Amino acid sequence: MPPLPREPGRDCALCPRLVTYRQANRDAWPDWHNAPVPAFGPLDARLLVVGLAPGLKGANRTARPFTGDWAGDLLYPSLLAHGFARGAYGARPDDGIALVDCRITNAVRCAPPANKVTGPETRACGDFLIDEIKAMPNLRAILALGAVAHGAVLGALGQRKAAWKFAHGAVHALPGGPTLTDSYHCSRYNTNTGRLTEAMFHAVLRGLRDRLST
Repeated sequence: MPPLPREPGRDCALCPRLVTYRQANRDAWPDWHNAPVPAFGPLDARLLVVGLAPGLKGANRTARPFTGDWAGDLLYPSLLAHGFARGAYGARPDDGIALVDCRITNAVRCAPPANKVTGPETRACGDFLIDEIKAMPNLRAILALGAVAHGAVLGALGQRKAAWKFAHGAVHALPGGPTLTDSYHCSRYNTNTGRLTEAMFHAVLRGLRDRLST
């Protein structure tokens, strides 16, 4: 088995802007997680879902990716519907939901101000994503939620970003690695504006399920 992936420490100092924001959140909400959020799900999974970064009042509070925010309300029920999870999603880390053949992480592990990360922050967290991918021996597919995650995955796999353009529903057969599937991020903004509908997101997961079944 590959070695376990490295996780950033609770007081990771790689990104000064995120460190300042993290400390402000610790002062404001001392009972929240307010630290880099670890990945969730089994390392022997064939599917890795990569998001942007923890939401301030979601994963930054609960310490589980996409848990307790708007995006999780779409992501987890959709994973359940397509057999990538079992149990019930209760928007809290003790709800008992378990991922099946699926693991979730983020391109950037700390909550950013206004839910926006910078290029240097994404690159600073890139080694953790590289380790995550290397630690998954059965990995066959990666789902990137949004263009930032798409770029982070390509960087982690040593691919030129210009060669693989982000597009919702696109499936990229990367050389020597897992396939990369793109989806618009399941954020409140995208779903409220209709850029991403529930049907669109289900279609992406249905395609992943079909490809993993062959």
